[in-house]
Amino acid sequence: QTTSSALKGAIQLGITHTVGSLSTKPERDVLMQDFYVVESIFFPSEGSNLTPAHHYNDFRFKTYAPVAFRYFRELFGIRPDDYLYSLCNEPLIELSNSGASGSLFYVSSDDEFIIKTVQHKEAEFLQKLLPGYYMNLNQNPRTLLPKFYGLYCVQAGGKNIRIVVMNNLLPRSVKMHLKYDLKGSTYKRRASQKEREKVFPTYKDLDFMQDIPDGLFLDSDMYNALCKTLQRDCLVLQSFKIMDYSLLVAIHNMDLAQREHAMADGTSQADTRRPAAQKALYSTAMESIQGEARRGGTIETDDQMGGIPARNAKGERLLLYIGIIDVLQSYRFVKKLEHSWKALVHDGDTVSVHRPSFYAERFQRFMCSTAFKKIPLKPSPSKKSRSGTAVPRRS
Repeated sequence: QTTSSALKGAIQLGITHTVGSLSTKPERDVLMQDFYVVESIFFPSEGSNLTPAHHYNDFRFKTYAPVAFRYFRELFGIRPDDYLYSLCNEPLIELSNSGASGSLFYVSSDDEFIIKTVQHKEAEFLQKLLPGYYMNLNQNPRTLLPKFYGLYCVQAGGKNIRIVVMNNLLPRSVKMHLKYDLKGSTYKRRASQKEREKVFPTYKDLDFMQDIPDGLFLDSDMYNALCKTLQRDCLVLQSFKIMDYSLLVAIHNMDLAQREHAMADGTSQADTRRPAAQKALYSTAMESIQGEARRGGTIETDDQMGGIPARNAKGERLLLYIGIIDVLQSYRFVKKLEHSWKALVHDGDTVSVHRPSFYAERFQRFMCSTAFKKIPLKPSPSKKSRSGTAVPRRS
């Protein structure tokens, strides 16, 4: 386990150095070549004139596209000192629930950022995406796509460990009652037995259809904002020929939380503290989908904690925390292979790996017809006509 604490330490030393040295460079526009720059600095354990002494083995720290990522952080309202403070002031917390990919996940102690280890291929792909990603964020900072804040590599003992810093979708201060990874595919889309035994399992499409057959109900404006955002995001992913991404949907059931509270009967005061508001802009689920709707006044109330208000078929009040995940497994490099034999084994249409446009369309269809629904509008009594029949309201 020393490796993990050494990795966490090296990440914090490296980020402190790279952000610090960047802040001495003047602000300027991002140029095309900024996307391809890799800065590298050596950290001997005894220290050097550039780096502090430390208790770990010697390591080298690489920062990819530092000027471009500085711009992305700025776009999301993350000040350099906040970024440093969040990531480097207190120890990073390792999340036990690592992804299917076998990646390690760390969260900053203030819940703001996730650090994920990525494979060489994924890091390479993110580098290729950066110019297009830059263009899309400029046009549309409100997105459910992952927000990438930094890409780094720790080289130690002949090993390269690449990490990406992203927004944290699931604040630990909010208890999530259910969590789903949805792709809009049904082939083998059920959580494994091993997954089900976890404290906080991630269920899949078939589980969702079984548990929540009626879907999740959003008010009309919210539903439209969500589906419009998904549509824009899918178009971007499709243009990069990306597939196999998922929508992570975590559900906090407010009514259930109240009942749980009442049952605990005040014996635990654990959850009374308000979660600290996230510093980064557009980083809550609510901000990601509400573009124009929020310009005038803010709809978001304090007790929504960044979640999207929804209801289930029982009418219970829910908060949804959502985001698109797993966008770096690029289709072109990896997935060609998978599709050819899966198609032989199984009817091609339901396999979760298909042409990017087909994938995007199926994904959107599932989200906006099966997973999320508009709250049906009740005809209001005041609109009754003289004959006593309700006038249908246009939704």
